[in-house]
Amino acid sequence: MARKRIVIIGGMATGPKAAARARRLDAGAEITIVEKGTVVSFGTCGLPYYLSGLIGDLDELRRTPAGLRRDEDYFWRQKRIRVLTRTLALEIQREKKRVALFHLDTGEKSFLPYDQLVLAVGAEPVIPPLAGRELEGVFTLTHPDEAQAIAAAIKHWGVKKVAIIGAGVIGLEVADALAGRRLSVTLIEKMPQLLPGLLDPELAGLLAAHLERQRVKLALGVQVLGLEGDDAGRVRRVVTGTGAVEADLVLMACGVRPNVSLAREAGLKVGETGAMAVDEYLRTSDPAIYAGGDCVENRHLVTGRPVYTPLASIAARHGRVIGTNVSGGRERFPGILGTTVLQAFDYNLGRTGLLEKEAAGLGLAVRSTLIAGTDCSHYYPLHGRLFLKLVTEAGSGRLLGAQALGPAEVVKRLDVLATAIACRATVADLINLDLGYAPPFSSALDPVHQAAGLWQNLEHGLAVAVTPAALKRELAAGADLQLVDVREPEELGERAIKDRRVKNIPLGELRERLPELDRNRGVVTVCELGVRGYEAARLLAQEGFTEVRFLSGGLAAWLDEREG
Repeated sequence: MARKRIVIIGGMATGPKAAARARRLDAGAEITIVEKGTVVSFGTCGLPYYLSGLIGDLDELRRTPAGLRRDEDYFWRQKRIRVLTRTLALEIQREKKRVALFHLDTGEKSFLPYDQLVLAVGAEPVIPPLAGRELEGVFTLTHPDEAQAIAAAIKHWGVKKVAIIGAGVIGLEVADALAGRRLSVTLIEKMPQLLPGLLDPELAGLLAAHLERQRVKLALGVQVLGLEGDDAGRVRRVVTGTGAVEADLVLMACGVRPNVSLAREAGLKVGETGAMAVDEYLRTSDPAIYAGGDCVENRHLVTGRPVYTPLASIAARHGRVIGTNVSGGRERFPGILGTTVLQAFDYNLGRTGLLEKEAAGLGLAVRSTLIAGTDCSHYYPLHGRLFLKLVTEAGSGRLLGAQALGPAEVVKRLDVLATAIACRATVADLINLDLGYAPPFSSALDPVHQAAGLWQNLEHGLAVAVTPAALKRELAAGADLQLVDVREPEELGERAIKDRRVKNIPLGELRERLPELDRNRGVVTVCELGVRGYEAARLLAQEGFTEVRFLSGGLAAWLDEREG
């Protein structure tokens, strides 16, 4: 019986994973990986940590946990998988079931026959058609060669000022890496907030304020018009709609687009997102050809709609499913939630599922809740502040999404919530989740429980919340409100709302001092985290006040949010 021929185009994330899985399931298959670059199975997500100096040798990003270097020799000796680097796939000849190859080092052409073909060709960086983009010192960061070039430029050119165009994940991670090397960093983003595809505005505002405290300059809502250089052809400034940003080095971090040219030329279906369309088994429109990773679109588990979400975590899972199916299996890939986490300076942050603005844009009845708290018991010395937002469907309580941010353990919470969303849980299901507790890891009621409990209180009409952003808008418009700060006098200091409408009445004195408040005017109760504010709002409502709200997220969210 002839051995099955499995050809994989693309050797970074999905490709090697699919090859390794296929080998474990079919010891006799002929498996070949075709890669146009010089390296395979490389951890590109680690490139910002190389730029920061945290990882001293780029070679570490291509080693196994056992320290083995993943190169052509490794794949052949360890797995009997043939790897052809510096080899370009020119054409897929579907009727002959073969791939036309061009060997970059020799200039030779050849054909590689297949029984099953896998496209794992990834994505390419989006480079806006800006004047000056060809100047020396303008980089992208998708390959180890680019990371080495950036590091060399910083070392040898005397770089002092860096401009990063795009405030997405890569932009923030590189800003963190280079600011940590005492370089002056400016983040330029055409949208009015950081991480526009990852966070809702109120959490993005908290992050922006934190970055500014780290002396990162932010130019948000700013359009880049072009780049200018010196007489030697080296970049010196970024020209924007609000002025020039001086820069000795510019990073283009404007996102990526899927590589679909090979698939399109072969007549394979491209989906509505612009990425390759695949079914639940990750098959393309040709049943002999599979595709995965950053070149394909996925089904969103909440909306059921196709989305393009290029993430290494998704690519790796694609590889396993594809490796199973090209070996004769029938494993499904159900879809994604777009769960994304990152670290920016000492803040951990991320999201899963839908943002509030996405859910509202779909016409869903949305109720969101925001809490401020700590990731473990407040008395434990290593506790950290976190903000957690739930996005839910009003009425049913179906969990649609979540976001978290802070110098604390937020990823644990997001992973719990991602699991809950995938299982179609409601907020009521979260309230009694049996989560692990010990003072170093959580409070007795985890922030997940706290956020769910707040949602339930609001849904049952026990109180009405107002977000910091909404309250700021009302105050700026001259709203006739009474703001009652229910903290103790010694807590006030500089951490207070500076407004003539604020009155300090500690929670323990509120019952006795009710006559000081006008029952005919709206009241907003305020505290540090929102807990005492909620209690005060409940008290006032039960005392007959009819227009009472409390500040969700408390002064922690109000004071830490970047203005404008």
